[in-house]
Amino acid sequence: MRHPGIQFDYPSWVTRMLDWERRYESDEDKMRLAIAVARRNVLEDTGGPFGAAIFEQADGRLVSVGMNVVVPQNNCILHGEIVAFMMAQARLGSYRLAGPDMPAHELATSCDPCAMCLGATLWSGVRRVICGAQREDAEQMQFDEGPVFPESYAYLERRGIEFKKGVCRKEAADVLDLYVRRNGIVYNG
Repeated sequence: MRHPGIQFDYPSWVTRMLDWERRYESDEDKMRLAIAVARRNVLEDTGGPFGAAIFEQADGRLVSVGMNVVVPQNNCILHGEIVAFMMAQARLGSYRLAGPDMPAHELATSCDPCAMCLGATLWSGVRRVICGAQREDAEQMQFDEGPVFPESYAYLERRGIEFKKGVCRKEAADVLDLYVRRNGIVYNG
């Protein structure tokens, strides 16, 4: 039996969409990029309704984006946040986005992280997380977000990770609704 290797590249629309030189000043600007990635992913039929982006915290420089590609890649871990972490770490040549010679990084994610992505956030090295749609919005669309509790966030906050929730919530939730209206596959519901 042949075992295929794993390789991931962005969908072709990503490089056409992004301005890598732009600085994202506000939390809303950062969130709108994550939402735009999620929306484009749905409209291009390249995956699910979740997008993420990683920035240098001090100057808003874009480091990577991520989009949910679970279904087209047949891989349950390829959530938007995970793809953003993978691509940022590959770009920076480091398995962590923190270190004595690195700037602080932050993640903008179009929806509150699921259990897997919240756990990965701890080890990613990001110092701040900006969230759009909330867990209830995803669950209303039948996505199972797994065992995430107030204690989960408290643990990460004690480890130095700041969370800001509900940024552009309606805009982010609208992408979830768009996905369901387009008969997108809810793969973990």
